[in-house]
Amino acid sequence: MGRDLETALLRSFVTAVRVGSISRAATALGHTQPALSQQLRKLENTVGRPLLHRSPSGVLPTRAGEELLPYAERILSLSEQALSEAGRALTGHCGIGLLEDLAAYQLPQAFADLAGLHPDVTLEVLSLSTAEMRQAYDARRVQLVLDAVGDLPGPPRWTVRRPLVWAIGQGVDVTADPLPVVLFSNPCFWRTSLLESLERADRRWRVAFESNSLAGVLAALRAGLGVAALMPANLEPAMAGHDPAALPPLPDLELGLTRHPRSEGDLLVDAVETALRRTI
Repeated sequence: MGRDLETALLRSFVTAVRVGSISRAATALGHTQPALSQQLRKLENTVGRPLLHRSPSGVLPTRAGEELLPYAERILSLSEQALSEAGRALTGHCGIGLLEDLAAYQLPQAFADLAGLHPDVTLEVLSLSTAEMRQAYDARRVQLVLDAVGDLPGPPRWTVRRPLVWAIGQGVDVTADPLPVVLFSNPCFWRTSLLESLERADRRWRVAFESNSLAGVLAALRAGLGVAALMPANLEPAMAGHDPAALPPLPDLELGLTRHPRSEGDLLVDAVETALRRTI
């Protein structure tokens, strides 16, 4: 008989990783600590590898745990989505405006999952400049916009903060003076944030390359032209890792979602907004 991953076990694992503690996870899930520990051991037996490093200070995922985590989160998201939406058939079109860096993230898979549940749905994702997004929003070509709060075409319904991290180009010396930087073209929130972080740290810098696209920035990093600020999900393995003291910390990025007021009550737009919020 094949092995199955039980959603209850995956939920225990994901919660423990998120809160960093088995006892806090047990409280959050309404279990006793021994019961939760037993569930985690059962999941590890199913997978066949240890998933958590346990210590008096809490828990951290092992390499196997890090590999399982995105699958566990997606399985739980799909389970919730199927339970809430499989009983109703959705149809129609929904336009979604996304920051390009988010369009390259886990959101395309979330949209594919939604479309798989509702084959009569058409989803359109647009990554546009701030001005073009405003035009698409005003023309109701997009009903939802998920972007940096300062670039939204309307007031946010909800916001979330996500970190920015340094991406190091191939062979780049992060102690170089001046530091070569790869920037997104203006206007861009984290272009300004990167440069302000360097200025506060009294680091000299020079613009080695700039592009208005994520693909262009990633290509420049692969070519070893400099360092850049990226969302963690877009950081390639070869671009990670440096002396933490060599580069200053970067601020968080505040993302928000705007929904066109004339889309209120639209079940499809409701479902897409729910998928966005779960994924982000």
